[in-house]
Amino acid sequence: MYDDIKNFYKQFEYEPAVENKKALKKFESFVVAGMGGSNLAAGLLKAWRPDLQIIQHRNYGLPALPLKTLKKSLFIASSYSGNTEETISSFAEAVKRKLPVAVIAAGGKLLDLARKRKKPYIQIPNTGIQPRLAVGFNLMAILKLMGNENGLREAGELKNLLKSNEYERAGKSLAKKLKGHIPVIYVSERNSAIGYNWKIKFNETGKIPAFTNVFPELNHNEMTGFDVKEGTKELSRKFSFIFLKDPADNLRIIKRMNVTERLYREREFPVEVLILNGQNALHKIFSSILIADWASYHIAGEYGVEAEQVPMVEEFKRLIK
Repeated sequence: MYDDIKNFYKQFEYEPAVENKKALKKFESFVVAGMGGSNLAAGLLKAWRPDLQIIQHRNYGLPALPLKTLKKSLFIASSYSGNTEETISSFAEAVKRKLPVAVIAAGGKLLDLARKRKKPYIQIPNTGIQPRLAVGFNLMAILKLMGNENGLREAGELKNLLKSNEYERAGKSLAKKLKGHIPVIYVSERNSAIGYNWKIKFNETGKIPAFTNVFPELNHNEMTGFDVKEGTKELSRKFSFIFLKDPADNLRIIKRMNVTERLYREREFPVEVLILNGQNALHKIFSSILIADWASYHIAGEYGVEAEQVPMVEEFKRLIK
C-alpha cells in the first residue's frame, strides 16, 4: 500500500477511453451511483466546481427524483470491482426505466452488463488497489463521461504537482499527534467531500473511528457537545480536531472556524489546522487527500494494524449473502 500512495500521482496520467461511445450524448446534469471509494471522486468534483450538477447516490435503486429529471441526466454507475450489489441494483433499475446510463468499472458483473446492453462504459485500470485509493482513475473517468475537457486538462497537471515527499512528512507527523485520539475533521460545507474523504481514510486505512462535520451548521449544535462540564468531560477527552481551512471560503465561514478553534483550545482540546493550498483547485483538493492517505497509513502503523485490507467489510459481505 505504501507504493500505491507514493505513486498516486500516476493515476492522473491515465487517459480514459469510452467504449460504445456512439450511445453517449452530451448532458448538463449527472447522477453518480456508487458505494464507498467508488463514489468519492464525484463528491470531490462538486468541491472543485460547486456549479456542476452532480447528484451522488449511495443506495439501492434510484434516487428519489422525478423520472422526468432523471431522464435528463446521465446516470453513471460506478463500481471499482464491478460487483457492488447496490450499484448493480441501481444500474438494473436505470436500464428498466430507460434512463441514459454509463458505467465505470475495472471489471466484474457491472462491466459485463454494460457490454451486454451496449451501454457506454469506461474500464478503468485494475491495478489491485483498494477502491479508496483509485479516486484518481475514477475522477478522470467521470470527467471523460461528462465531456469536461477543461477538467481533464487541469486534472492531468496533477501528475507533476503531486510528486512531492512533503505530503508523507506532513501525514506522518499528524499521525503521531493523533495517536490515542479520535479525529474529528471540520470543513466548510463546500468542502464536505474533502472532510468525508479524510474520515473514510482514517476508518478504512487507519482502522480507527473518525467523524466529520461542516461549518456553519456545527456551530448550531455539535460544538455544544464539547462544552466541557465536570459530568461529561470523560466523554470528550478522546477527541482531537482537524480544521481544514480554505482561503477561498466565505469570510464569515473563515471567522467561524477561527472562533471555534479558539473555543476548543480554551477547553484544552487537541487541535490541528491545515490550510488548503495548491496551484489550482484540484491540486488544493488532492494535496489534502494525500496528507489524509499518509496520516491514515502511518496511524495504522502507530497502532500495529494492517493498513490496506478491510476484513470487517469482507466479513459483512459473507454474512449478508
